[in-house]
Amino acid sequence: MNVTVWDTYVRKKNGEIMHFDIIAPSDITEKLLIQEMGKHYLHAKGQEGQQLAAEQCRYCHQEVVEGEMLDAIQKKGYFIIEMEGCD
Repeated sequence: MNVTVWDTYVRKKNGEIMHFDIIAPSDITEKLLIQEMGKHYLHAKGQEGQQLAAEQCRYCHQEVVEGEMLDAIQKKGYFIIEMEGCD
């Protein structure tokens, strides 16, 4: 499956920076939908309400995925790669 990678940075409630990638099907190009995916992830991490706008979520590149990422995308529509400060 072809996907796009959205490089995302959010300031957590404690002031630290949270860095993660949102992996979404490449046919989803609407930034607001990508941001909603990020907001859903933030809610799951107890960081609901934190700002996630175009400045924090930028298109990075496209790639092809399979395995765990593909399974997650097929189930919930996206996959998150936690980079920094996501715990």
